[in-house]
Amino acid sequence: MNSMSMDKDDASSLLAVATNHPLEQFVLLAKGAKGSACAELIKQVLEAPGVHVFGELLEMPNIKELETGPYEKHFKTLNLFAYGTYKEFLENTSDYLELTPAQCKKLQHLTIATLATQEKCIPYSVLLKELDIKNVRDLEDLIIEAIYADIIHGKLDQECKRVEVDVALGRDARLEDAADIADVLAGWCNACEAVLTSVDRHIVRANNHKQRSIRHQQGIDQEILYIKKTLKAQAENDESATGGGSESHSAPKKNSGKGKIPRNSAKFWQKTT
Repeated sequence: MNSMSMDKDDASSLLAVATNHPLEQFVLLAKGAKGSACAELIKQVLEAPGVHVFGELLEMPNIKELETGPYEKHFKTLNLFAYGTYKEFLENTSDYLELTPAQCKKLQHLTIATLATQEKCIPYSVLLKELDIKNVRDLEDLIIEAIYADIIHGKLDQECKRVEVDVALGRDARLEDAADIADVLAGWCNACEAVLTSVDRHIVRANNHKQRSIRHQQGIDQEILYIKKTLKAQAENDESATGGGSESHSAPKKNSGKGKIPRNSAKFWQKTT
């Protein structure tokens, strides 16, 4: 009962590993394989969908033992899938295993990934030559399959007859490629430093512009306040000036007429006497 339980647990664990890390199951199997079993394992891993890196398997001691001896072609073929291209296979077919259609297609997909690291817009003419494909229709079908397999992300430009690659699968790297990789990373770091320096300059420029704008707004606010005070004082002065003038220059009151004698009244009374 316990042994059955353990077997089921191991199978479940292996299935989980295979789902998350497709190569890992082959690495685990290679630990206990020797000779012909390792050779058969290589055929399986070259055929397996979703496995596109092989460096970890190449480092296994049991796999390295195949480098010389009756299974030399198996080791060379695995090495080809890790680092080589389809064109290299065609140039030296006698050095490698005979590939199945699925293995040929996988190697062609890996070749597209390699070309994508060299240029982001790959002309159809280059792909037709490197992949040994005779017509554009078959080439486009292969590229579409590579996109769906997450080998590359990009789009076909049928008008310009090229494929525009945004992102490509990272392949295994040889030890001798370390210097080139370091140069690329150093260039990337320098580019990042240049971008950061430019961003810092723009930040300083923006802050300076902000400070000038704040000072300008403060000047405008002070000017508005001064104008308001001036207008208020002027209005008060005008009001006080208008009030004083109306009191000092008021119209004189008319006399009631009492006590006044008409100018001709004396003559009038003299005639009657």
